[in-house]
Amino acid sequence: MDLEFVVSNWHLFAALVVISLLIGFDTLRRGGGGANQVSAVQLPQLINKENAVVVDVCEPDEYKKGHIPKAINIPVSQIKEQLGQLEKFRTKNRPIVLSCRSGQRASRAAAVLRKNEFKTVYTLSGGLAAWQKENLPLER
Repeated sequence: MDLEFVVSNWHLFAALVVISLLIGFDTLRRGGGGANQVSAVQLPQLINKENAVVVDVCEPDEYKKGHIPKAINIPVSQIKEQLGQLEKFRTKNRPIVLSCRSGQRASRAAAVLRKNEFKTVYTLSGGLAAWQKENLPLER
């Protein structure tokens, strides 16, 4: 980049930097805690082909109202304390898919798992709301 252009148009360059930072922060905020995202349509394939386990990180009362079939419930508030329960899936190289109502709590849980060296971690894009929108079954 030409330094003279940057100096003479510093306000444009500053705006470019600010916009880039905002886009970067928004991407990180929505990025699933460093986890890949899987759509509601892709999730059954991941379960069937790679034996993925679904972990619903909602609170128990929400979980009882409806969850993805065979999902286990570990509330996001307890994810650190329950890492041992998830260890058996890591040692068997089973992908872990985190879900919640909208995807925000799943992203926080994914960040905890990634920090603890869980490699194959996904979040359900759009959460349980996206699952229901696709008319996929719920277990109660």
